[in-house]
Amino acid sequence: MTGFGHARLEDGVRFISIEVKTLNSKFVDSMIRLPKNFNSKEPEIKNLITEKLERGKIALTIEYTRLDDGSQPVEFNEGLFLSYYRQLSHLAEKVEANKEDIFRLAIGYPDVQIQKIDDEKLEEEWKEISKVLMDALHKCDEFRINEGKDLMSKFFAYLENIESGLKEVEAHDPLRLEELKIRLRKSLDDLKLNGEVDQNRFEQELIYYIEKLDISEEKVRLKSHIDHFREVLDSKTSQGKKLNFISQEIGREINTLGSKANYAPIQKIVVGMKDELEKIKEQIQNIV
Repeated sequence: MTGFGHARLEDGVRFISIEVKTLNSKFVDSMIRLPKNFNSKEPEIKNLITEKLERGKIALTIEYTRLDDGSQPVEFNEGLFLSYYRQLSHLAEKVEANKEDIFRLAIGYPDVQIQKIDDEKLEEEWKEISKVLMDALHKCDEFRINEGKDLMSKFFAYLENIESGLKEVEAHDPLRLEELKIRLRKSLDDLKLNGEVDQNRFEQELIYYIEKLDISEEKVRLKSHIDHFREVLDSKTSQGKKLNFISQEIGREINTLGSKANYAPIQKIVVGMKDELEKIKEQIQNIV
């Protein structure tokens, strides 16, 4: 599921801004953008992401700037600056814009100016960045938890609608069986007009026919799958695959109900149940 977290620190000495965005994924797929001084910290950042967010397609951006007396030496990425400058100049010429601010814009782009930090100072700064990072990850996790609660409410609503449909099916079933018996009696009367009927043979065929159209087992299994789905929803661990499997089983029973019932009122109810199930399947894609 999606997630977002943002945290920042500006204490007069440094400015730190960290943003985390996540999309649903079965695995951890992280894309990290951070100042070059802290490139060596990327493995540590990935471990923190896995520990806190577990999985997902994750984009993390760390912005860091020193705000003190400027005593830290600065290096310039000349190649990157020239690339920005040429592209901006080219665009300015196309639209016949003023080029006066192009130098200022290009020199201010990310990673053009690199503040060099010695190892001891770097570790001190990293401690501050780590605090902000954990705050951003926590906020992102909270975002996903809240979204998960909303998603769970939707699942329970869809399941209740399917269950209501099942109760309607159960209410219609005696009427369906009565109508079936009427049709069979009429067929029997028609056969008698054309000659004698073997009563024993007819009763055997009648039992076979009724058993073939009986939906008792499907109703029981469907109720069981719905209850199982609820149990898995209440689980504390990620169960996306299991929910997907159970939804397939629910779909199988709903389809069988419709085909075996062979009764228009029940088939209309089944269409509504299928619609609710499609909503469930769509939302399951947001669960890992």
